[in-house]
Amino acid sequence: MTEQDRIVRLAKQIDDDIRKDHHLLLTESEVVDLRRRAAIELHSICADFVASVNRQLSPPPVLELAPPEYAEEMFRESGVNLFQVNTQGRIIQIVFESVPAIFSTKKFRIPYILEGEVRAYNQEMLERTQIRSQALFFCLEEKGNTWHYFDWLNGRTGAFGRDQLVSLLERLV
Repeated sequence: MTEQDRIVRLAKQIDDDIRKDHHLLLTESEVVDLRRRAAIELHSICADFVASVNRQLSPPPVLELAPPEYAEEMFRESGVNLFQVNTQGRIIQIVFESVPAIFSTKKFRIPYILEGEVRAYNQEMLERTQIRSQALFFCLEEKGNTWHYFDWLNGRTGAFGRDQLVSLLERLV
């Protein structure tokens, strides 16, 4: 391979790296907006789940979401945010907060701007101090920003959504 070929290949690699990491070049205000939208998206996932279950129950509603409504101005940039799904003492609690920097990779391999935890428990589990817990991250990805969970017990990870909420509540019922 000639020196010129190596230079062309190196330039292409650099170009690919810049393009690949372009989604990480965000300003502070863009990150704050993205965090607010991520919080709304997470609440929307929970609200959709609660509504879907309640449509199948009689008499509805049996599943409750707190807070029942969520708007951008409710997001706490410095502090903990909390959503809770409750049905007769069976609770899924979601807590999350901003990372100190614009993004982090300290606890998860994909860069994230929000981190938290999903806890699932019922009265029996509380008595045995056995609360199920999964890490939660809002990740910046080239193909689209998404919520991811990480299960500490088995090392599983995946996109956080309605399926994950169904799985958590199934274990509590």
